[in-house]
Amino acid sequence: MRIHVVADEADKDGGHFHERLLLVGAELIELDRDDLPAYGAIGDTDLIFLLGSDKAAHEPKWKDAVEAESQLVRSALRAGTPVMGICYGAQLMARALGGTSWRADAPELGWQRVDTTDPILCPEGPWGQMHKDVFAPGQTSKVIGTSWRGPQCIIDEAHGARAIAWQFHPEVTATTYERWVLEGYYGDAGVDTKELIRQAHANAASSRNRAHALVDSALTYLRVGT
Repeated sequence: MRIHVVADEADKDGGHFHERLLLVGAELIELDRDDLPAYGAIGDTDLIFLLGSDKAAHEPKWKDAVEAESQLVRSALRAGTPVMGICYGAQLMARALGGTSWRADAPELGWQRVDTTDPILCPEGPWGQMHKDVFAPGQTSKVIGTSWRGPQCIIDEAHGARAIAWQFHPEVTATTYERWVLEGYYGDAGVDTKELIRQAHANAASSRNRAHALVDSALTYLRVGT
């Protein structure tokens, strides 16, 4: 099982998701989202996996990188290769498939439960949240998870292969979340950083278990490794 992981050069941490994928026998091949090859140049692959980013898919300065990644998503799906995304990856996927994204009024932070219509592909959590943007999916995508800020999970089966993406961070470890908090990924929101870090460590063990189960459910849905 070969999985190409699209990530920022400075942050390639797939956390619990990478851990589980390696445990089930996946080979993970990294792709720098700022220097992406065309789909036809990456060789054999079973899945394209879009990680998060501190970029914003709606910002004009990232236009070329967003378009290159969007083309990769569309080309992969048309070729029968499924796509999976997290946070920025969900916003990117939404835009690639006819939707949009924009800056929220305030960031969504901490460990939060989500409302779901599919507890297998989008369990209620709680899940780690750290994002400043929200998205609206395209017409072919189905929202199966929401919070009061917007969509939290979408699936899509209309482009040749299946796709799934989560706005929250099912992959994040307590150590990585703490680093994000201390580095101020959420911006100047006047939040209680100690409380966010406390939540991350309090949920560490349960988050790992939920993430591993979610990887298994996603792979089954995407028909990868089955």
